[in-house]
Amino acid sequence: MITTTHPRRIIVAISGASGAVYGLRLLQLLREMSGVETHLTVSDSGWLNLQHEAGLDRAAVATLAHRLHDVRDVGAAIASGSFQSHAMVIAPCSMRTLAAVAHGLADNLITRAADVMLKERRRLVLMARETPLNLAHLRNMVSVTEMGAIVFPPVPAFYQRPQTVDEIVDHTVARVIDLLDLPNLPQTLAPRWDGLDTAGGD
Repeated sequence: MITTTHPRRIIVAISGASGAVYGLRLLQLLREMSGVETHLTVSDSGWLNLQHEAGLDRAAVATLAHRLHDVRDVGAAIASGSFQSHAMVIAPCSMRTLAAVAHGLADNLITRAADVMLKERRRLVLMARETPLNLAHLRNMVSVTEMGAIVFPPVPAFYQRPQTVDEIVDHTVARVIDLLDLPNLPQTLAPRWDGLDTAGGD
């Protein structure tokens, strides 16, 4: 665990899989949390999806993070283990990005930053987005899990009876934030499960 006085730095990466909304909502929620500093990097395909799925350009997305890093800038601060980041989330994580992380390719800033998280034994969460999964996908998921990453497919949970897509997204993203070990995490988006009320039942 890193114990420093600077804000908890969370790296958020948006790759080219469908589901750009997860990265956007994650940035929005982290922005509202005190003591958290976000660093964002987006792949070329990620920018295409942000425009196609959310209608947002680079300028609009950049306002959600404390700092935006170009995906080609492998000399950026987040590419070094000496940059004391707390955790990283790839939201969403394409199968191409998953494969690069699994094989240690570090061929752009997303995969290099992820490689840093693994070698420094820091929290790395991959919101892997694909279906159905072939054997290569599954093996890559096993590989990154063995390395210490957490594979977190954005699978909707229906036990809280969501009424909108926004509620589904919020619940998933709140569960991801729960994995980041951040203080003062609000529970309104993903209330704790308190068990089924079976009072009066047989």
